[in-house]
Amino acid sequence: MREMTMRMLVLLSLFFGLLAGPAVAQYVDEPLSDPQMERRAQQLHKEIRCLVCQNQAIADSNAQLARQLRVIVRERLEAGDDDAEVKSYLVDRYGDWVLMRPPLKASTLTLWIAPFVILAFVLGGAGLFVLRRRRQRETGVAPLDAQEEARLAAILDEQS
Repeated sequence: MREMTMRMLVLLSLFFGLLAGPAVAQYVDEPLSDPQMERRAQQLHKEIRCLVCQNQAIADSNAQLARQLRVIVRERLEAGDDDAEVKSYLVDRYGDWVLMRPPLKASTLTLWIAPFVILAFVLGGAGLFVLRRRRQRETGVAPLDAQEEARLAAILDEQS
């Protein structure tokens, strides 16, 4: 019985190990043969957004789409495109959102202004919270002085 339990544990461990294998697998991109072009590709990878992760550059992402974008960048560089042409190619396919720093124009104005608007709301909300707390403390009831206590005692004595 004990031997069967051990055998079952080993089999389960192997099974779950096989399931977890693809989760930890990392794709290694094939570097370009020219070291200068590879440096350009690495720099471009930092300037292009992973469309799956959204706040990560394709250089830092393990998503399949990020890997495909890295391959596209290398292919475009090998085809003779300069950095601006590679970015233009990706923007034509995926829109301005693919760039980590999208250009400032009417269609991307929201991308540039939204962080400041959100920050203003957060700071304004915090300011209102602090102001409200301060006013609640200031409008607290002051303790009675000796004359007011005597008058209150007299009123209570009359009612009893």
